[in-house]
Amino acid sequence: MPGLVLPEDPPAAAPPPPAPSSTHGDGDGELEGAKQDRKQQQVRPSTPKKSPIPRRSLSPSSATPRRKSSPRDSGGRKTSPSPEPTSAVNDVALDNPDLGPFLLKLARDLAADNPRKALDYAVRAAKSFELTSSGSDVPNLDLVMCLHVAAAINSVLGRYDDAVEALERSVQISVPDLGPKNALAAFSGYMQLGDTFAMLGRTDRSLDSYVHALRIQKQALGETDPRVAETCRYIAEAYVQAMRFPEAEELCRQALVVHRERDAGSLEEAADRRLMALICDARGDYESALENLVLAGMAFSSEGGRESDIAGIDRSIGDTYFSLGRYDEAVFAYQKALTVFKSSVGDNHPAVAAIYVRLAHLYHRTGKLRESKSYCESALRIYTSKQVQFEDCEELASGLAEVSAVYEAMSEHEEALKVLQKAAKLLDGGPGQRSTVAGLEAQMGVMNYILGRSGEAYECFKGAVEKLREGGGEQRSVLFGMVLNQMGLVCIQLFAIEEAAKLFEEAKGILEKECGPCHPDTLGVCSNLAAAYDAMGRVEDAIEILEFVLGVREEKLGTADPDVDDEKRRLTELLKEAGKARNRKAKSLENLIDSKSQRSKKEGAKRWPSFGFRS
Repeated sequence: MPGLVLPEDPPAAAPPPPAPSSTHGDGDGELEGAKQDRKQQQVRPSTPKKSPIPRRSLSPSSATPRRKSSPRDSGGRKTSPSPEPTSAVNDVALDNPDLGPFLLKLARDLAADNPRKALDYAVRAAKSFELTSSGSDVPNLDLVMCLHVAAAINSVLGRYDDAVEALERSVQISVPDLGPKNALAAFSGYMQLGDTFAMLGRTDRSLDSYVHALRIQKQALGETDPRVAETCRYIAEAYVQAMRFPEAEELCRQALVVHRERDAGSLEEAADRRLMALICDARGDYESALENLVLAGMAFSSEGGRESDIAGIDRSIGDTYFSLGRYDEAVFAYQKALTVFKSSVGDNHPAVAAIYVRLAHLYHRTGKLRESKSYCESALRIYTSKQVQFEDCEELASGLAEVSAVYEAMSEHEEALKVLQKAAKLLDGGPGQRSTVAGLEAQMGVMNYILGRSGEAYECFKGAVEKLREGGGEQRSVLFGMVLNQMGLVCIQLFAIEEAAKLFEEAKGILEKECGPCHPDTLGVCSNLAAAYDAMGRVEDAIEILEFVLGVREEKLGTADPDVDDEKRRLTELLKEAGKARNRKAKSLENLIDSKSQRSKKEGAKRWPSFGFRS
């Protein structure tokens, strides 16, 4: 974790006596010295956060890797298990001041091999520290350490709610204003709490915890400390994961300023620029993204043995050229990265498959369908090979989803659906995978809808909506609004008009807040809602919405635009039905399912077959 120093293991100690003694000899003085040397630790859960798009890496900087949540000493060596405590160590002796450090060491030693037993020791150690510090006004940092260890072990065991409870208690104990050690304890607790909320899919709570941790760290270390810069980049990645790019850009800029001033051209600055390029690309500022990638590549080139990092940057440069429509330069960048990856990691590595997918997209865009399909099949062979090792199932599922997108672009919807189903089977839908599974189910719903399987499409969208609701913060995301809109269209196909109207209303509220009332996606949902109101007999409500939509589109697109003309026809028809005189035209719900059924679904702004709407 950024800004933390892992603690040294407590010195080995013999099991304490069964009951507290009224006097202590030299051994007690030694224990007190060990307490003074012990530093506050943070043990973090090991499962990384995931999302359909963009996929967040474990860390963009190899200089600050994210650690798995297994206790280790300051040298990174896994400690050997300590002997089991004697039967004399029981709850009756928990008020013995020697017992807490002994049990804490046992918990840390056994965390990797026997997490359940380690958790029991951590809980008992926390009780011991709580009893021995009873009545003291000074926060017991040993107790905070126990709670952090217990939370990490609970996360490993999948008990995320228990982990949250322990961490929330730890941050209540720590008082940052009482000195650096307390500030570090509070910072560690909030960072670990943010990671745990992220694994539960509670994005808003996760980001709030991270921001609170950053505020504490800045107060303790100052805004120009390099550890603060590392934390800024870490939290910026979390905001990218949540697709909240303005906040991510501000944090990444803070990290970049610190690293650039301290050591221009360093690997830390390169990692910042790589992340900034991702943010600029997501905002559509491709020129700035390209500039940051080139500077990051120069920094990596100045260091020896960074071929894989340089190849990764070349791949990103190819993506940016692709977005700019500079296809020849994109092919050159992809081929350059492909050559390096094949020589460094082999022909059947996931990194090679990822470039194959990009080349498949590019050749499809340029009309070279045979080459596109060939690269797509090559990528699929790697992703489905049993000999290829993946870091986790989500990496494989993400790769399969990209292959499916190529098949979808080639209008091979049946094949795209089969690939998505393979990807979904790889994931168990646990708390840390809800968003990923929801994204896959939503795409499966799209494929089923295009194939005319409305019932299957409804079930897929229903599952996606349920998982996104469970995620808490996802309920206010653009993705959630679009899934609701798409599910509403399926409901119309199934003649569940009232349910469709409710889904359109919820989608409209989300997109108005996240994108603005005049955004094309928001206007598309409004148009769908007006059609649903028309079918329900709520003509006045439909007219009000269509008048707003038509006014915005006339202002932004002009009166000659086909979409504007379509809205005019629909509105005029509704006005005539309502007995109102206006020189505008509308379109009823039954005509919403019209000749637009052949419009293909595109990335970013899509149109559903059989419906005139913007997804």
